[in-house]
Amino acid sequence: MLFVLFQLGSDWYALPARDVAEVLPLVDVKRIPQAPAGVVGIFDFRGGPVPLVDMNQIALGRPAARRASTRILLVRQADETGKEHLLGLIAERVTETMRRDPEDFVPCGVSSKDAAYLGPVTNDDRGIVQWIHVKELLPAALRAALFQEAESS
Repeated sequence: MLFVLFQLGSDWYALPARDVAEVLPLVDVKRIPQAPAGVVGIFDFRGGPVPLVDMNQIALGRPAARRASTRILLVRQADETGKEHLLGLIAERVTETMRRDPEDFVPCGVSSKDAAYLGPVTNDDRGIVQWIHVKELLPAALRAALFQEAESS
């Protein structure tokens, strides 16, 4: 299975490539005043608005550094009804992929109800790489806030 790699701080994380619709450069963002924590705003993707969330802000409480390797990972995120919407995730050091058998990942032994998106881990030459479950990334309240407008239209 192919994974897209990125960093949060100095640690490596992996998203299954099948969950990533596209990898985009950082683009102009329309900021949303008083948006929930972690929500950067919206950006235009092929003529439609897509919510943009900063992975670093959600996980580490600080915004992602603006580097040449900081990218937007465009993923599909289901709302409460199961309908899928596009969601942009800002992530740092998105420059590599990794092939791994899903069975190479093992439970890390630590869990957090506030970080249900953190999955099992594997080792490679970078050290420990942790699988991110994109479907668990956003808490229900944030998912509802991001996709509320789209559901009503």
